[in-house]
Amino acid sequence: MSIFLLKRLATFVVTLILASVLIFLVMDVLPGNAAQTMLGADAPPDAVRALAERLGLDKPPLERYLSWVGGMLTGDLGLSYAYSSPISALIAERMAVSVPLALISMTLTAVMAITLGVYAAARHNRVGDVAVMSLSQVGIAIPNFWFAILLILLFAVHLNWFSAGGFPGWSAGFWPALKSLLLPAIALAVVQMAILARITRSSVLEVLREDFVRTARAKGLSRRAVLWKHVLRNALIPVVTIMGLQFANLIAGTIVVENVFYLPGLGRLIFQSISNRDIVVVRDVVMLLAALVMTINFIVDLAYVAIDPRLKHGHQL
Repeated sequence: MSIFLLKRLATFVVTLILASVLIFLVMDVLPGNAAQTMLGADAPPDAVRALAERLGLDKPPLERYLSWVGGMLTGDLGLSYAYSSPISALIAERMAVSVPLALISMTLTAVMAITLGVYAAARHNRVGDVAVMSLSQVGIAIPNFWFAILLILLFAVHLNWFSAGGFPGWSAGFWPALKSLLLPAIALAVVQMAILARITRSSVLEVLREDFVRTARAKGLSRRAVLWKHVLRNALIPVVTIMGLQFANLIAGTIVVENVFYLPGLGRLIFQSISNRDIVVVRDVVMLLAALVMTINFIVDLAYVAIDPRLKHGHQL
């Protein structure tokens, strides 16, 4: 393993530990009595004391932190106060919606954005370039929730091609479940697609000015071959960086869109848990989302090595 990956692995582990400490302090220590917060200001003292004992809040903070981390490592996250069911089962059930939604949205984003970005760069300062950049500017300006409402009005209300919301479950069949995620995925992808298309265009234009591009053209390679086989690979590092951040954002930022489409995903779970004052679930979901973001960033670092072989020998970007 290269020095580059060892450094990134060490950074990943340290950041994960620091994130867990910070989330624990904010959710369990700083607010004061979490049991009182969950039950409300008018709750009887006996009920507050009983809930505090049930949640282990009567134990020292360090012991509670180690118990929480041990539970996360073993998959035992305890019981939800509002749902009276295992938190791990709740999260697993909701991830079966949020993760496929993010994957579909990221696939749409990557395919469309890279294609449009390369197309715009290949037609720099011409009509195609101006059109793509204009559309991307509009895409950046559109709020996800507003675009989601427009999709519902067009495809669900007027055309009746899709349902206005809800999720039938994967047990209802692959196509019905996938169909219910398409409109939310498009609503999530539109802004990310616009951003990534502009970054792809800028990166490709920068690489097109390199000497090796002129050399490849002088050897008789077609412009299309140079663009897709040589230029794109060298332009991918900043693109992959943004894609990693976007995928993490798609998983962690689905609260509004999932509520618009009434999807039972992680975003809706954390929204409902906040409304129900279920602090334990909020803490675990926030930690999960933070861990997912850091894991995706680490995977992006691994992708760097595949894209740029110089990193295998310890060279920096």
